[in-house]
Amino acid sequence: MTLEESRLYIFIATIALLALFEFIIPIFSDYKHRLWRWTTNFSLSFISVAILRFSFPFLAAGFATLMETHNIGLFNWLGLQGVTVIIISVLLLDVGIYGQHVLSHKIPILWRLHRLHHSDTQMDLSTAVRFHPIEIIFSMLFKFVLIAILGTPAIAVVIFELILSSGALFNHSNIRFSKKVDKWLQKIIVTPNMHRIHHSDNPVETDSNYGFSITLWDKIFNSYTENFDADYKVNTGLKVSDKQETHKIIWALKFPFSKN
Repeated sequence: MTLEESRLYIFIATIALLALFEFIIPIFSDYKHRLWRWTTNFSLSFISVAILRFSFPFLAAGFATLMETHNIGLFNWLGLQGVTVIIISVLLLDVGIYGQHVLSHKIPILWRLHRLHHSDTQMDLSTAVRFHPIEIIFSMLFKFVLIAILGTPAIAVVIFELILSSGALFNHSNIRFSKKVDKWLQKIIVTPNMHRIHHSDNPVETDSNYGFSITLWDKIFNSYTENFDADYKVNTGLKVSDKQETHKIIWALKFPFSKN
């Protein structure tokens, strides 16, 4: 079994496990258009993966192997290896993606793509994969740049992408935690209660909690807004797409190019 195959099986298992907990201990149970939303969100993910596979001869881990072969990147130039390099690489990739996320909110052309993710009017684990294919391509190119600069080991890239995908599925999930448990968890990781603030239609709340896995970067860069209360009212979505057919795939693909 290859690393990429292992990552896929872990991704599917994570979806299944979180979906079970969403059913058992949901924050909200009055979801509308759930089947439509899941179909649209996972279809967007499938389209994005298909485009990446046909557009690039390799993805992030393969690109890291290529950089190592040609001795490109800081860690490769310095000849550094080992567990410490893997840990540092994962942390640097994570803060890099945090930075990309911030840029996606601050740069208008990137926001037009990223706002599709925020247009979901309800939030559950399927929201984690609700990205426009063009944004996914940009994200992959951004990772290529980071990997080329750092000379990140391929194993570190695989570990990072597992953390990124699993973390995103978890913190978008509709799973209820008590205030006590959530407060403890937020010392280290991004929880659904914390990330739901980021999906508010209130710009002040949206402009916070950019992290996908650990809370460290939001706390360091002063973008952390705490929320330990599953019942804290958040109007999820965007005012600009309110009452539109956000749950449909054609609408989702066209949204970045709309006049709104």
